[in-house]
Amino acid sequence: MPRLILESALDSECGSCFVTWWPFGETTLASNFTFMDLLPIRRQLGIIRSQLMYYGKPFNHRRLKNFYRPFLEPGDLAFDIGSHLGNRSHAWLALGAQVVALEPQPACIKYLKRRFGKNPQFTLVEKAVGATQGTLPLHVSALTPTVSTLAGEGFRNAINDATSFELNWEEQLQVPVVTLDDLIAEYGLPKFAKIDVEDFEVEVLEGLSTALPSLSFEYFSYFNDRAIRCIRLLDQLGEYEYNYSFGESQRFQCQSWLPTEHIQMILENFKDSDPSGDIYARLKGS
Repeated sequence: MPRLILESALDSECGSCFVTWWPFGETTLASNFTFMDLLPIRRQLGIIRSQLMYYGKPFNHRRLKNFYRPFLEPGDLAFDIGSHLGNRSHAWLALGAQVVALEPQPACIKYLKRRFGKNPQFTLVEKAVGATQGTLPLHVSALTPTVSTLAGEGFRNAINDATSFELNWEEQLQVPVVTLDDLIAEYGLPKFAKIDVEDFEVEVLEGLSTALPSLSFEYFSYFNDRAIRCIRLLDQLGEYEYNYSFGESQRFQCQSWLPTEHIQMILENFKDSDPSGDIYARLKGS
């Protein structure tokens, strides 16, 4: 009888996963396998892809520690909102911080438990963060879990338009949601919070009523209006100054911290083709 060979591959450019029949040495498409049958394999490949991206770069852990050292001292509390595989948590733990990590994706939760579960400085909260408590649909991209999101269809379409390959969000899971205020009430005020939630940053900050000493939030150059909304929300809480970094560079683009009007001007002048990255905010005098 023909043998069914289930092959999976992570293409370096597009991360493709494929199934083939191999009857008597001839390769043809396995038509009786559905897209959903591949989900377990796609989830595993997605985690491997993220591991290579965040843990596979030489000296990246050292760079992260050096980058975050001005924000965190031993014993400080840090929130990792959208922890994914926890490379930020990993660096903060090495700096002696107490870390509360928020992550709603089941595959990432499993990884975080395995990697950090025995560390008494690490607390994992298996929830998303938003403007109010409740539940929301999480759109999960198994092969590219870095873009799993609570955001709507507009963000997902924009991401696909900005990439050279098609992304898929195969699953929709109802996940519990808490606010930053909830987390502060339970764990205390963090010295630093990282917010990386794929275009849900505005909603996360809408659930905050207390000024944090320092934080970062992800921005997308083609959604610069969303980043400006985040800045306006922060400025309602306290007097902040700002800097920014591109991608995973761990390098500030400005030598000095900027007032609100300057960072807004930079964001307003971004083109869709400019790099996305993270905005950093700190209270003046902190």
